[in-house]
Amino acid sequence: MQDTIEREVEIAAPVDRVWALVTEAEHLGTWFADAGAEIDLKPGGELSLTWAENGTSRGRVERVEPPTTFAFRWASVGEFSEENSTLVEFTLSEHDRGTRVHVLESGFASLPKSAEDQVAHHAGNTEGWKIELGHLAEYAERSAA
Repeated sequence: MQDTIEREVEIAAPVDRVWALVTEAEHLGTWFADAGAEIDLKPGGELSLTWAENGTSRGRVERVEPPTTFAFRWASVGEFSEENSTLVEFTLSEHDRGTRVHVLESGFASLPKSAEDQVAHHAGNTEGWKIELGHLAEYAERSAA
């Protein structure tokens, strides 16, 4: 069972702008969670991400190091807990044409699920990050932060 997912996308926008898109609720609740988001942007702050078809996922902010590093834990299902969550880390860096966004999600192997459900969760999130980072790139092109 794979425990991590890694994805990258290059965005034609400066790091400070992409930082806002990745960390501010008004933006997260548009390109990522399609029905809204709430975030208390400090370590230990609460996070909620809502999708029209999939409900709300709750989490906790882990790291905030503007404008390069943002990390949060989010629940796989049900109520948020350390044991029932994976860690998502965004790392932003300058790139020739703007900003490179690296996402690392880890902790699938320790989720309180059957091995089959862990594999399915990992596969779903692997595809999800591909889609969501595409949404981030499109959103960055058409919006001003």
